[in-house]
Amino acid sequence: MLKIGPYEFNSRLMLGTGKYPSFEIQKAAVEASETEVLTFAVRRMNIFESNQPNFLEQLDLKKYKLLPNTAGAKTAEEAVRIARLSKASGLCDMVKVEVIGCDKTLLPDPVETLKASEMLLNEGFIVLPYTSDDVVLARKLQELGCHAVMPCASPIGSGQGIINPLYLKFIIEQATVPVIVDAGVGSPADAAAAMELGADGVLLNTAVSSANDPVKMSQAMRLAIEAGRLGFEAGRMPKKRYASASSPSEGMIFS
Repeated sequence: MLKIGPYEFNSRLMLGTGKYPSFEIQKAAVEASETEVLTFAVRRMNIFESNQPNFLEQLDLKKYKLLPNTAGAKTAEEAVRIARLSKASGLCDMVKVEVIGCDKTLLPDPVETLKASEMLLNEGFIVLPYTSDDVVLARKLQELGCHAVMPCASPIGSGQGIINPLYLKFIIEQATVPVIVDAGVGSPADAAAAMELGADGVLLNTAVSSANDPVKMSQAMRLAIEAGRLGFEAGRMPKKRYASASSPSEGMIFS
C-alpha cells in the first residue's frame, strides 16, 4: 500500500496524460495501467471552459485521484498561482510542484522549488515536489513537511533511464516519506530497476505515450513496477565472484 498524506493507493504507478496520439488511446492506456493517480499540467488544461476538449471527460473520475502539476512555472510565485487555480477548480488538494530552472535540460530550480513547497504547505496542500537527484535537497524538502519527494531518473522525456542509481539510492535510504521516481524512465526495465532500488512508486508519461503501442507499454510498465517492488521486498541474492552450484553435492552418486 502506497500512502501519501491522507491518501492510500494500491497501485504504485502514477501516469501522466500528455502527448498521446488520441483520446481513445489515452483512455485505453490509462485503463491498462491500472493506475489510481493521474497527473497533468494545469496550464495545458481548459479546466474552466466546458466547450473545450478535455481528456478528463473521457474517464470515470471516481476511479482516480488527480495530481495537477505546475509545469511551466519558472518561479515559486508562478507555481503557487497555478496550484491555487487547480484547487479552486475543485480538482484536488494534492499538487506536484514543478519549477523549471533550465529550459534546455528541464531540470528543476532547487531554490524556487523549496520556496514554492513551503508556501503551498502553509496553505494546506498535499505537496509532492519534482527534484533532481540531489540528496541534500530531498532531505530539506522532507524536513519542510513535503508528503513525498519525486527525484528524476534522468531529464524529462529523455528516456535515458536511471543515470545515477547511487544518488537515487541515497535519497531512498534517508527517506522519511515516499520516494516517487519521476522523469527519464524509458522502458519497463528502467521502472523495475527503480523499484528494486527501493522506490515507493514511479511516475510515467512519455515512456508510455510515445511508445509504438502505448496501451501495451502501459501494461508492461504496470507489471514491471509490480515485479520490481516484489523483488525489493524479497531481497536479492548476494553477488558472487565465482560460480556456485544450485544443487548440493551431498548425497550425489559418484562412479
